[in-house]
Amino acid sequence: MITMTQLIRVVRDAAGLMVTDGFEIEQKEGCANIVTSSDVAVQNFLCERLSELMPGAGFLCEEKDRQDLEHEYIWIIDPIDGTANYSRGIDQCAISVGLAQQGEMRMGVVFLPRTDELFYAEKGKGAYLNGRRIHVSGRPFDDAVLCTALPVYHKEYADVCARIILEAFGQCNDIRRLGACAPELCYLAMGRCELYFEYLLSPWDYAAASLIVTEAGGVLSSVNGGRLCLTEPSGVVAANTVTNHARLLGIVAAHI
Repeated sequence: MITMTQLIRVVRDAAGLMVTDGFEIEQKEGCANIVTSSDVAVQNFLCERLSELMPGAGFLCEEKDRQDLEHEYIWIIDPIDGTANYSRGIDQCAISVGLAQQGEMRMGVVFLPRTDELFYAEKGKGAYLNGRRIHVSGRPFDDAVLCTALPVYHKEYADVCARIILEAFGQCNDIRRLGACAPELCYLAMGRCELYFEYLLSPWDYAAASLIVTEAGGVLSSVNGGRLCLTEPSGVVAANTVTNHARLLGIVAAHI
């Protein structure tokens, strides 16, 4: 079994392929959905190194449709979460690597190279930022900051998302739209924000960060209140407390 120390070393090594200005950009499905040469290089590096450390584990990765799910252990990887941010020089972009065992998250690492913030968690062992234990804030809903986004890849859902965001905004303190799921969930885990909502995401967007949130004392679910799926797209509702999660989930449920 891989150790957290080994996983962190691999992720930090992979970041060396990401911190560069010499990348190329391709469109996957129009200008809203892009891939850079750095995405591909980071993913290839991670898959190679992790295969060496855990032979027999499967992979679910964003780029190049790598899906090999018939294994007890599965690596769920987003080589660069927030590729649009990365391509424009915005700091909120991260390598996200999670390890699932039979549908349950066991390890998660989210690394933002441009801010040198390394978030990580192991099941039952707490959540950490650069070696320091982190925990969600205790702020109530009316003093909470909501991280959210309109669905850039599925703009047909923009109207319903806008109604949800507007209602939540009227009840909480403020909103943020940072453009990368994994960093935003990690910010919730450490108390920079308290609420999170997105209508439709892929597992590699939230898998690693979901464990960091729960190990930091937070709460996550799908938009219907169920358990997050680690193999299929899902909406995500998260909060710092059970009470705040229930309130945000109620707002979401009223519109979908």
